[in-house]
Amino acid sequence: MATTRRHDVKDLALAEEGLNRIEWADRQMPVLAAIRDRFEREQPLAGYRISACLHVTSETANLMRALKAGGADVVLCASNPLSTQDDVAAALVEHYDVSVFAIKGEDNDTYYQHIEAAVDHKPQLTMDDGADVIGVLHSHRREQLGDIVGGTEETTTGVIRLRALERDGALGFPVVAVNDAKTKHFFDNRYGTGQSTIDGIVRATNILLAGRKFVVAGYGWCGRGVAMRAKGMGAHVIVTEVDPLRALEAAMDGFEVLPMERAAEIGDLFVTATGDKSVINRSHMERMKDGAVLANTGHFNVEIDIPALRGLATDTRTLRQFVDEFRLEDGRRIYLIADGRLVNLAAAEGHPAQVMDMSFANQALSAEYMVANATSLERRVYPVPEEIDKEIARLKLATMGIAIDELTEEQAKYLASWDEGT
Repeated sequence: MATTRRHDVKDLALAEEGLNRIEWADRQMPVLAAIRDRFEREQPLAGYRISACLHVTSETANLMRALKAGGADVVLCASNPLSTQDDVAAALVEHYDVSVFAIKGEDNDTYYQHIEAAVDHKPQLTMDDGADVIGVLHSHRREQLGDIVGGTEETTTGVIRLRALERDGALGFPVVAVNDAKTKHFFDNRYGTGQSTIDGIVRATNILLAGRKFVVAGYGWCGRGVAMRAKGMGAHVIVTEVDPLRALEAAMDGFEVLPMERAAEIGDLFVTATGDKSVINRSHMERMKDGAVLANTGHFNVEIDIPALRGLATDTRTLRQFVDEFRLEDGRRIYLIADGRLVNLAAAEGHPAQVMDMSFANQALSAEYMVANATSLERRVYPVPEEIDKEIARLKLATMGIAIDELTEEQAKYLASWDEGT
């Protein structure tokens, strides 16, 4: 059905194609579907306005469906200029009556105009993937902070920003760190990012990974996943780290660990996964071999110092969609994928729906938790409650047809006691 709701998408004529994509993803997301069914009956979000700044994908569309089923009035904008699936955006407007502000490839000004449009919704709940909505609210829209009961944040990068706000005593409302849920970062960050990052690189370049020296910057959960999948494709994986414990873990996992300055000299392909800036900088690029390929799977495109790369280049050209060649003065060529943005979403389709099923179940249940507990929560960053984490894991196992053991009464008593030993 047509809608009169405000929107800014590429082309509403793409809606039918997007609808098919949303329905396909829905079949792979049984946990979120079960939550949607309950939300429709119980209406836990009735009357609440939600502004969501997320990657506009088929999986996200099913989260929007769940929130609307729960009674929420939802506006969605993109959390990255290159991650929007335009057909999905159109379908959300045409078939699900969701206001969407997102166009794949939008420029920086349009990107922030879309975030402002989401904030114009006067949200009572925020839902972020990178803390951009929260950033706008805390900078020049502070008059709206008092209307907001809480928010959720899905990325490592966003949680870092929010904890900085909390430390400064500047956080305007409570936020649940969805990213830190075990059913999120153990699976989404590791298995989702691992597979989808490799997918984005291969789609963009069609290069063979086997036998390549594949450098992964950062050995957090995302870096672990990328390293594991690259190794599985036959690459020789090198990890760079600043944290001694993570570096030690990478070494114990069988990966070569080097400083980036040394890795830069021998790497064929580089992927940043740290959440920090200038992880690959000018000095590293000056050491790279001819034909080095750079990609980023962190949230923002600051991990690779792109201005420095442009400054080193005497000539640039686009060789393939999402692949730019930078020719240096000495004739060496360095290739950058997707302008240093999230390679898995810019050059591919992002995480598989099966893993986003858990991540978005966390988003939906955390929104419900925030509404139910708003009056008792302080202006802090909160973990996802353990009972939500375990319930999502239980539901996911059930949908996979996997049964597990339960403690007997005797075993539970033994674990809870101190007086029974050998």
